[in-house]
Amino acid sequence: MSSLVLEKVSYQYQQQAVISQLDLTVEHNEIVCLLGASGCGKTTTLKAIAGLIRPQQGRISIHGQCMSNKQLFVAPQHRNIGMMFQDYALFPHLTVAQNVAFGLSKLSRSERSSRVAQMMELVRLEGLEKRYPHELSGGQQQRVAIARALAYRPNLLLLDEPFSNIDTQVRFQLISDIRSIIKDQQVSAIFVSHSKDEAFAFADKLAIMHEGKIAQLDSAKALFQKPKTKSVAEFLGRGIYLDATRYNGRSVATKFGEVSSSITLPESERYGQIYVRPQHIELVNAPDGHVEILQQRFIGTEYVYHIKVAEQQLEVPAPAEQLLDTNQPVSLKIKAHAVNFFS
Repeated sequence: MSSLVLEKVSYQYQQQAVISQLDLTVEHNEIVCLLGASGCGKTTTLKAIAGLIRPQQGRISIHGQCMSNKQLFVAPQHRNIGMMFQDYALFPHLTVAQNVAFGLSKLSRSERSSRVAQMMELVRLEGLEKRYPHELSGGQQQRVAIARALAYRPNLLLLDEPFSNIDTQVRFQLISDIRSIIKDQQVSAIFVSHSKDEAFAFADKLAIMHEGKIAQLDSAKALFQKPKTKSVAEFLGRGIYLDATRYNGRSVATKFGEVSSSITLPESERYGQIYVRPQHIELVNAPDGHVEILQQRFIGTEYVYHIKVAEQQLEVPAPAEQLLDTNQPVSLKIKAHAVNFFS
């Protein structure tokens, strides 16, 4: 049984469509990240799932039960979901143990104590039960928040940019830890973020949102190698477009030479463009160079060249030992990679 199903969900605010005809399915114990630029509708989608807003159209089902359609709307407290917010929303006047036990009022005192002890062990905070939130580090507060969200054993966990306030030095260790906790507890999760790095590290699948719709849903690798639209390709990283001709399933021709693809190219059209990222570009001195060097800077292990080609600009890294002569014409070679070809 799927943990979450959204069917044709639409929501308007002040007669402006925020999400439109949105479909999404999350399987059991799957972590899906809603990823996109500000204003694309990802937070509104999360609020609709939580029951904090009521969509004007569509159906939302959690664990096989309808939570929202034209006739029915189930309040947030009756949806059996756990939520973890950007600021963690811990109660400052309650101890750690009291925060974790906050949603367990229906259990007996002994059951509450046992569940809190289980959660404290799960998030490795044993011995801190009597502390208050202000006495904890940011990472410890985050663990308390995840313990509280999981304590009453929800069918679905919703996380709204929970890692944005954590120092970079410890962020990815916490991401790994919390992902392991969610997987061990067999809970499905929806994670909202604008950070590709966080999404790649935390989620099983990424739902790239664009203008209120899911442009593409897939694994990080599949999205990166086979974006269906230019907007998806551009969101996943900067690059440049070059005119190209596909002349077999594994290569294209450009004015910079032939480019081999590690994946089979779409056969819909022969002529189009390829989207080339910095890591697939090698800059070289060549008599017929068509690349303009706008800036060069040394950053220790490599040089970074700010280039202009085909009226587009891009920063391209190059090994420190391969210093270009910027007084001579510069061209580029495109390395073999999973080519993004657009008709």
